[in-house]
Amino acid sequence: MSDVEHVLAAHSELGEGPVWSEDEQLLYWVDIRGNSYSRYNPISGAHEDIHVGAAIGVLALRASGGLVMAAREGFAFWDPGKQELRYVARPEGHASYMRFNDGAVDPGGRFWAGSMTDEDDGARPEGVLYRFDPDGSLHAMETGLHTPNGIGWSPDHHTMYFTDSTPRTIYAYDYDLATGNIANRRVFVQCPDEGWVPDGLAVDSEGYIWSACWDGAKIIRYAPDGTIERVVQVPALRTTSCVFGGPNLDELYITSAWTGLSEQQKEQYPLSGDLFRLKTNVRGQPKHKFGA
Repeated sequence: MSDVEHVLAAHSELGEGPVWSEDEQLLYWVDIRGNSYSRYNPISGAHEDIHVGAAIGVLALRASGGLVMAAREGFAFWDPGKQELRYVARPEGHASYMRFNDGAVDPGGRFWAGSMTDEDDGARPEGVLYRFDPDGSLHAMETGLHTPNGIGWSPDHHTMYFTDSTPRTIYAYDYDLATGNIANRRVFVQCPDEGWVPDGLAVDSEGYIWSACWDGAKIIRYAPDGTIERVVQVPALRTTSCVFGGPNLDELYITSAWTGLSEQQKEQYPLSGDLFRLKTNVRGQPKHKFGA
């Protein structure tokens, strides 16, 4: 565990969806259970929690300024100056027991986010992977999901990776940059049944996939052919996601959660819910901004 640095006692109940802002040199992430998002400055150490009044599954930066979020009822814009959440798209048939969980902006500026039943085990396969386009249109791209999670794109923009945690599967798709369409779903990695599941992910500039392991206390780096290149131990049982940041995009920031842990697990992993960093020998890819 010596390679991983504990950088912030964030105490996030369900920290998720980290995003690095190159313009600001700041890290953003959400606390789904806390109805909030956080902002952290690695240079000054300044840390701020901003409550929005609704569960946020994931957020992203907007090209026009501010943030776009997949919140409790649908997709919304957040103006930090006004401290206001404004819904701009609500999926049809989105039940009250559903919430959004994770997502990302694709290379074409479209915002992807998955919905799931608001249960820790993701037992009911009612989740949907949505694509929210800059023109305001909303598209259901996949259905019948359990726990939609990490999503990312290869450096050549030809492949999209997407995680459904409960079946322990990371999928790969053919991705069309011009249209945002996906096709030819296949299993990229089928994780073993060892008590942990794949969660959020990041794709680096070499096309390798870094996958956080919920209940696994680790990050796994997969080669483009699905083989394991390295395993990085993290001092938090429920690692949730990761993103490359720093001035050179070679620092992997890792979020975690303490939700659902027993008292014994909390004693064993007292840093659960905190923020970690791994200085790597590879660069990540810049986070894309939503195109509106």
